[in-house]
Amino acid sequence: MRRADHLRLCALGKGQLTPGRGLTQGPQNPKKQGIFHIHEGKHVRDKLREIVGASTNWRDHVKAMEERKLLHSFLAKSQDGLPPRRMKDSYIEVLLPLGSEPELREKYLTVQNTMSPLSIVTALVDKIDMCKKSLSPEQDIKFSGHVSWVGKTSMEVKMQMFQLHGDEFCPVLDATFVMVARDSENKGPAFVNPLIPESPEEEELFRQGELNKGRRIAFSSTSLLKMAPSAEERTTIHEMFLSTLDPKTISFRSRVLPSNAVWMENSKLKSLEICHPQERNIFNRIFGGFLMRKAYELAWATACSFGGSRPFVVAVDDIMFQKPVEVGSLLFLSSQVCFTQNNYIQVRVHSEVASLQEKQHTTTNVFHFTFMSEKEVPLIFPKTYGESMLYLDGQRHFNSMSGPATLRKDYLVEP
Repeated sequence: MRRADHLRLCALGKGQLTPGRGLTQGPQNPKKQGIFHIHEGKHVRDKLREIVGASTNWRDHVKAMEERKLLHSFLAKSQDGLPPRRMKDSYIEVLLPLGSEPELREKYLTVQNTMSPLSIVTALVDKIDMCKKSLSPEQDIKFSGHVSWVGKTSMEVKMQMFQLHGDEFCPVLDATFVMVARDSENKGPAFVNPLIPESPEEEELFRQGELNKGRRIAFSSTSLLKMAPSAEERTTIHEMFLSTLDPKTISFRSRVLPSNAVWMENSKLKSLEICHPQERNIFNRIFGGFLMRKAYELAWATACSFGGSRPFVVAVDDIMFQKPVEVGSLLFLSSQVCFTQNNYIQVRVHSEVASLQEKQHTTTNVFHFTFMSEKEVPLIFPKTYGESMLYLDGQRHFNSMSGPATLRKDYLVEP
């Protein structure tokens, strides 16, 4: 860490400086505060490195983390010791000028000449809903985001993506992230500033954040890894099992596929990635966006192979970053179709790592993607009890995606 960064963070800890907008450039015009124009994605990362005082060189990261221990004494001992914040205080807007800078498009193009919206995800993902099938590579994109709820050590962040159509930016993506504050050594939690809603709309956003927290807890407590399926789910599985029995025999072992159906075990794809330092984040762990992109690409390939046509992602649900991925790890990704309905395909991607020194694999993430195919897709049928649980889990995530929205997608906290 540079001495100037160290002194600045120390002054912030003592309350001698007022923290400014991290992702802003140029004069701090109050009307334009929080507006950030990017020309390359690395500008955002460089700005974040400057804010947290992270090392820019991989070879210096051990020394930099040792220096960060000096900042531990400046952490608040409780949330009461931190000044409250407003939702407006966290509002940031980012413009990606694809229309005016054609050379920038090459960084974001997919093989279908559209834009990939998932490479920007860097945090724990509670929900991502797509409002459009695809993005134009020739029109400007705008991102906006703000903190919508806080607990003691965690925050919920709302992010929206818009694309320019004519003279108006139209919504294409709505996302909810959950961030957890960590101490200066990234070894334990740290308190965050309390949040004060200032309008009925902000109070509703905050209330929804509380409901989302309760939903996540309830969803986790009823996980099929902890509790048996419901009576309705058990009936579903049993009926599927009976529909696969060979009517010519009287045996539970003789299984045949119904028409227009595929065994779940035949819907898998796998990949392997070596995690190089170039894919690290500002804390010298593998960037969460890299993991998301690799999982998404494998899930897309799985859905494409299964459905026989180009799929469109419509939702990403409940992605827990259970364990950080260290630089130098081997990243194993396993993708599988676990539920289908009409032209929808629910894909689950399991991510695990193995270090070069150890042979034991550790789960780091489980990703859930909902795709929509251009045509109706086959039914997916489990063979084993384990696959049946994957089917029910996929059905739960799909039903969560298709539930009615409780908030207006056009609501924004103005800067």
